[in-house]
Formats: sequence, structure tokens, C-alpha cells
Amino acid sequence: MTAVLAWLRLDLRRRWRSLAVLALLVAVATGTVLTALAGARRGDSVLDRLTANALPATAVVLPNTPGFDWHRVRAMPEVEALSTFMLGLDFPLAEIPAADHALGFPPGDAEILHTIERPVLVAGRLPDPTRADEAVVTPAFVKHYRLGVGDTVTALLFTPQQVRAASKLGQAPGAPRGPRVRIRIVGVGRTPWGQDTPIGGLLPSPGLALHYRANFYDDRNSYSNALVRLRRGEAALPAFQAHLAPLTRQADIDVWNRPAQLRQQQRSFSFQARCLLVFGGAALIAAIVLVGQAVARYTVASVADLQVLRALGMTPWQAVRAAASGPFLAAAAGVTAGVVAAGLASRWFPIGSAALAEPRPGFRVDAAVLGSGWAAIPLVVLAGAVAAGWVALGSQRSSAVDRRSAVAAAAARTGLPVPVVVGTRFALEAGRGRTSVPVRPALFGAIAGVLGVLGTFTFASGVADAAANPARFGQTWQLGTFLGYNGEDFVRGGGRLLAAVARDRDVIGVNDARLAVAHGGRADAAVTLFTYQPVGAPIGTVLSSGRLPASDSEMVLAPGSAGAADARLDGHVTFTSPTGTHTLTVVGIGFVPSSPHNDYNTGGWVTPAGYGQLFGSRTKFHFGLIALRRGADPDAVKGRLEKLASTVPGADGAEFDVAETPSVVAELREVRGLPVALGVFLLLLAVASVGHALATAVRRRRIDVAVLRALGMTRWQSRAVVVTQASVLAVVGLAFGVPLGVALGRIVWRVVADFTPLQYVPPKAVLALLLVGPLALLVANALAAWPGHQAARLRIGNVLRAE
Repeated sequence: MTAVLAWLRLDLRRRWRSLAVLALLVAVATGTVLTALAGARRGDSVLDRLTANALPATAVVLPNTPGFDWHRVRAMPEVEALSTFMLGLDFPLAEIPAADHALGFPPGDAEILHTIERPVLVAGRLPDPTRADEAVVTPAFVKHYRLGVGDTVTALLFTPQQVRAASKLGQAPGAPRGPRVRIRIVGVGRTPWGQDTPIGGLLPSPGLALHYRANFYDDRNSYSNALVRLRRGEAALPAFQAHLAPLTRQADIDVWNRPAQLRQQQRSFSFQARCLLVFGGAALIAAIVLVGQAVARYTVASVADLQVLRALGMTPWQAVRAAASGPFLAAAAGVTAGVVAAGLASRWFPIGSAALAEPRPGFRVDAAVLGSGWAAIPLVVLAGAVAAGWVALGSQRSSAVDRRSAVAAAAARTGLPVPVVVGTRFALEAGRGRTSVPVRPALFGAIAGVLGVLGTFTFASGVADAAANPARFGQTWQLGTFLGYNGEDFVRGGGRLLAAVARDRDVIGVNDARLAVAHGGRADAAVTLFTYQPVGAPIGTVLSSGRLPASDSEMVLAPGSAGAADARLDGHVTFTSPTGTHTLTVVGIGFVPSSPHNDYNTGGWVTPAGYGQLFGSRTKFHFGLIALRRGADPDAVKGRLEKLASTVPGADGAEFDVAETPSVVAELREVRGLPVALGVFLLLLAVASVGHALATAVRRRRIDVAVLRALGMTRWQSRAVVVTQASVLAVVGLAFGVPLGVALGRIVWRVVADFTPLQYVPPKAVLALLLVGPLALLVANALAAWPGHQAARLRIGNVLRAE
């Protein structure tokens, strides 16, 4: 032990810079890998932690009916708690743009936040349910608007006359002329139902409805829906739904299964967590190669220096321990810094949509992950250093088998110049004895670098295509107009309006869409069904299989609803609707419009005759979908169509809205950064591997170069040897990395497309394909510049005399 400590003290003074670099490498690798692993665990557990004590709702019940009797539902034996939310007239907040929709539906009673959907508070307290001037906000609201506990916002309410006129006619009420209420933010928190959006949300106290109900809610025409918590949870949903229809005498009430929705959300969070795990695993592999090479080089050099002490009696085991002590000490220092960095980085996790559900944002140290990494990584480095030391000792006693490369042999047989042949051998043959150089790590590194870059750009091309083409999510229209709800059309001349719109020069398709909710499938789930009723030319649809319905007994199901109902193409689904029980044949699987009751992945298309058979004249919502020609400006067409509406009898005042980009696009953009980061890691691996191979080859094979120089090879030919070696490594990387990278990028994008889901179109990273070859050769030859310079300036006599 005395000899080992003496050597360590000497080594620290002599090679402290190398040890500092090694510690930095360990710190960066440790921080990256542990941050990814801890972030993945945090993101995957978000919903479990959010719902642990939140008393989450079991169902969302949406009758959308004015005057609905919630007292009868509240008294049902299955119901443990119920809280209504009021869908009255949206009133603005003076400090917040109205287009942001940051104001949540005002609660209609004091149950919310107490007996159901109790929030996890980050700061402050719950609002007093008797006060109209208090509210709770989400963390994203605080971050986006810079308004937190103690700050106030001003609610601009309407007069009762404005509310009655607007709710009856379905038109904008104009500027608010009612009371102005200063609302103080008293708490910041989240619930499973009230999760965040990128701009956050504000939930006013139930006292607002208690004091100002008539200033945003019309009892005759407005309606309330409800969050319901059942005594036996999800297991009680079938009985609850079976009793709900006869109790309320309303068979088309939409009931959302909240546990099922949360499971679907968990799939998204788990996917993001798995992406982080894959990134962490790839970073770990890159770290093992990069740090492993540095540790091995340091240890081997130390073993060589210890040969003098070996001659004085140092045992092989003492030599190995002495050589491994420096890397172990550097690893201990580096891993400590990496663990601290991973703890500090936790404030930016979880990533993606999971961040909007995180109950405790900010710093959160994962003791299991960080503690395990802090204990294990120095031991792994020590084991690697010991192994490298024993291998180095063994190589001094024996010579490795020299495996010849068929490619290098072919280059020699074809009579290529000597520098080309020698450079090819340096790149593909390890050699033997003291001049041997491992070539496989450099080859694998070059392949991994090209693969990572091509895979990253191919995947990013798929994300960019999806982000720029809403049609990948079934959204083939660019404008919409709201015509009515609950069986009443606000725009009396809606049919005439859509017919006139269809004749516009920029319009290529119009659909008269009505929707209502039926229950059916394996779990008697609520399914929102739309009419596919073209006005003039039809709008496009995105089907993954099958065709559009052609009769009243056929339908198209969205992928999510098809999975929930366990329905397949040409299969049958039985629905319960206000008119009775009906069985429809699934003739297609495809995306549908989003609405307040569904997203693009849930619901279905039916013919007008099929809709009438299911629902008669009942409608939840009635709107028009308008597809524009490529290149048309939606805002310009919107203004022109609103002027057109003023000339159509019964359609005066009709408004058109530009279709919003599906929210799932934002989630894809968040995940896109992980493959890019992985590509950077793999590129660094390639640069490190190739650079290490070139530098090591010149140093370890300087005898071979010196002999060739003595036989007449010039300085420039010596440079050409290293340039050829670098070029061969680049060519091998391109030969294998290009097809593998494109294939990997498409496979990953296919997995993401199926999971999201969206229409899969093979991504084409054309620019990356054109540039990867020249750039790979350029980088490889840039790495060859310094080793080539070293080879050209070898002192031939000194090298040969040393041997």
C-alpha cells in the first residue's frame, strides 16, 4: 500500500492535468446519464403523485342541457361527490388576452377543490367558496403571466341583458358593460382535471357564481356539466351509466371515463419517459466508450511507466493498483460533481406534457438514482482501469494475432500508391505486439456518428412534416363556422350559407357536420359521431384503412375509439342512442374532427341517414368545415366569407374561425429535442473515436512510419498515410451508417406515428443525405491534420535508435 500511495502522490503532481480532464469527462457523462434517468422516473410517476390525495373525478357528465336537474344525479347511490361547472358566457380578464382562454369554467358549487379534485398546492391556499374575489391558478399561469399569490386580475362581466341576448342568439355580446370584479390570486396548484396548458389557467372561487351568476350565465339557455366521483371508482361506471339515462330521461348524455382518459395520458407520459431512458442509455454507451478509452489510455501509460518499479520488486498486483488509483480518484471527484449537476438540472424536469401535470415543480432530488450512480460509477471506472492494467501487463509478455484485412490486401494487389495501402492497413488492421492499435472502436464510432446524424435528421424531417401538415392528423380543412348547438341553429340560413361558401374561388370542399354522442362497444363508451355530408365538393378525409360509409348501417371509427370498442375493419359495433339500439358495420378506420367532446383520435363518421337513424333531429353541435386550395390565405378568405354571410338570408353575423393546429404537434416538438441530443452524443463519439484512432496510430506505429521514411517515403506521403486512414474510416462509416441511419430514423418515426397516432409518411432528410458524405470526409480529414503533421515531423534516426 505504501508503494501505491507513493506512486499516486507522484502521479498527481506529474499528470494532474490529465486527471482533471478525466474527472471532467466523468462529471459530464455522470450528469447527463443520471439527469436522464431521474427525469424519466419523475415524468413516468407524475400522474400517480398528482392523483394520490386529489380525490379525482371518476366521470365527467356532459348533458349540455339548460335546466338539467343535477340534484337527482347527486342523490344516486353510486355518487360520492359531484361538482358542476358552468358553461355560460365567456367573460374576459382585463390583464389577459381573451384569445388565450386562460379562464376556467366557473364552478357552480363549493364541492370543487374540496370533496372532489382537491389540488396539490404549490403555494398559497384554497379560495374561500363564499367570496367572489378569490381564485387559484396553475404554475404555468404564474410563469406565463408573471402573476402569482397576492396579485390581482380584473373580471369584466356583462349585464344580464347582454347575457340573455347573447345566449339566446348565440352571437358575441360586444364589450362587457357589467360590473368589474377584482380577483385576488390566493393559491397555485394543480388537480388531475385542472392540469396545466402552456399558458396556464385561472379557476375562480364558487363565490363568483354565488354573487354574479346573472352576469355571465342565463338560466334559460346556458347549461352546466359536472365532475362526478363514484364510490367504487371506475368499476361503478357501467351501473352509473345504466341508471343515468332512465333517471334523467335523456339517452344521449356524454359520459367521459376519467380513469381511462388518465391511462391514455399516462401512455403519453410513459412514452416521453421511455424516450428519456433511450437517450440516457445511448449517452451511457457513448460515455463508456469515451471515458473508457481515456481510462484505458491513462492506465496503460501508467503501467508502462511502472516498469522501472517492477524491476525493483513491485509485484504485478501492486503495479495494477498503482496504475488504477489515479483514474479512480478522478472518477470519485467527477461523479460527485455530476451528481450535483443532475440534482440542479432536476428543476427543468419532467419534460414535455408531463411538466404540465407535475404536482411539485422545481428541484427534486431522486436519491435512489443519484445515490446509486454516485456509489457505482467510481467502482465501474476502477474495474475498467484494473482490467486495462492487467491487459497491458499481459501484452508485454505476449503478442496478439495479426488479422489481415481483405480490403487492405486488395488495395496492395491493385498497385495503389504506398501511402494509400499503408493508410488502409492502419485503418482496418490492428497490427500486433507493442505497435498494435485497436481499430474496431474507431470503425464502430464512425458508423455510429453517421448513423446518429442521419437518424436524427430523418426523424426531425418527420416531425417537421407533421407540424406543417395538419392533414397528418386528419385536419384537411382550414376554416370552420359554428352554426348551432343542442338542436337549435343560431344561423338560420346555415344551409344556404354553406352552399354559397362552396362556390368561393378558394374553397375546394365543404362539409355540413352535425355531431351527437352514442354509447357502445366493449365498455359501452361514449363515441362522438359526425355526419359526413358534403356541400358541393367533399372535404378530404384521412383513413388508415377501409373507405367512407355509404349507407345508414356503415361508419368510420377513429383509431382510439376503435381500440376502446375492440372494433376491427368489417366488424360490428352496437350503439345505444336516443332512438334505441343500432348495430353499425365499421367500413373504415380514420381520423375525425376535434370538438368539445372528442379529439381527432376518438369518434366516428356516419352518413346523414345513419345519423338520423341514431339521433333523429337531435344535435349537440352543428358546424361547417371548409377546405381551401393550396396557397390560399385562411385569414383573407375568412374576411371575405364573413362579408358573404351578410348577403345570405338568415346568415347575417355568422363568423368563421381559422382551424387551430392540433395540440399533439406541440408534444412532438418537445420530443424532437431528444433525438437531436442523441445525435450530438453519437457525433461526439465518432469524432472522439476517429481522433483517438488517428493519434494513437501515429504514436504506436511510429516505427513503421520511420522505416518507410528511411526507405524513401516523403513527409507529404507520411501525411497522406494519415489522411487515407481517416478517409477509409469515414467511408466505412458512410457505407454502413447512411442506410442504417435512414432506416433507424424511419423506424423510430413509425413508432411515434403509431403511438401518437398520426398518418405515417416516410420522412426524407434530403439535405442531410446530400451533405453527410462531404461533411464526414471533411471532419475526418480535419481530425487527420495534427496526427499527419506529427507523422511528417518524426525524427527517423531517434525513433530507429530507440528500437
